[in-house]
Amino acid sequence: MSEQPLSILYRDESLVVVNKPAGMLVHRSWLDKGETRFVMQTLRDQIGQHVYPLHRLDKPTSGVLVFALSSEVASLMMPQFAQGQIKKAYYAVVRGWITEAGRLDYPLVEEQDKIADKKASQPPTAKPAVTDYQPLASVELPIATGRYATSRYSLVAMQPQTGRKHQLRRHMHHLSHPIIGDTTHGDGRHNRVFREHFHCHQLLLHANEMQFIHPVSAETVKVQAPLDTTWQRVLSALEWDVPCTTSLA
Repeated sequence: MSEQPLSILYRDESLVVVNKPAGMLVHRSWLDKGETRFVMQTLRDQIGQHVYPLHRLDKPTSGVLVFALSSEVASLMMPQFAQGQIKKAYYAVVRGWITEAGRLDYPLVEEQDKIADKKASQPPTAKPAVTDYQPLASVELPIATGRYATSRYSLVAMQPQTGRKHQLRRHMHHLSHPIIGDTTHGDGRHNRVFREHFHCHQLLLHANEMQFIHPVSAETVKVQAPLDTTWQRVLSALEWDVPCTTSLA
């Protein structure tokens, strides 16, 4: 992980928002003992004050990540996340062609950790999970995968309406359009295509935008996170324009 400072997208007396790099944990976890750099500690040292995480992004996911600058602000802000009032938008590159916008309403059983959840008294139950998605671009490449002579991919925008663990990755897998670079719910053959042809070794899932009500001023705040160099290289290689329009109304 690079030692470069985090990119700060928004900051005031109450909140700070960063563009989380792909492959970086939000905070220390005994499940990833080998990691040495974390967003929470790096940001604290960078701005010289404690920060309070309000939500999380998976380690391989990049993009908008919001912190409070006091426990009081965190307490004011958390209900927006808990009650699903935060608007979020993502970009992803997926296997196959998606030709029409849609909404997937497909409940998900919470994924349990084999170690942390081994003492759970009750098996997890399925909870509502809803994702909106829209196709932005598509391509067919003369690269054979499996029994097919070519490979098809799509760039999609997604807006999760609920916040289940790995929701977008699992929902796209359910649609048979797994996200490129997903080593848990993805397709290893297509992940290999992107590693070998585009030098892409990361999950192509990016939290590009978030909109919320400021917990102190009550004003609407909209923050966007630029795509990293790997994303830009992949989009350029596929001759796709970098998305420049907002995904949230």
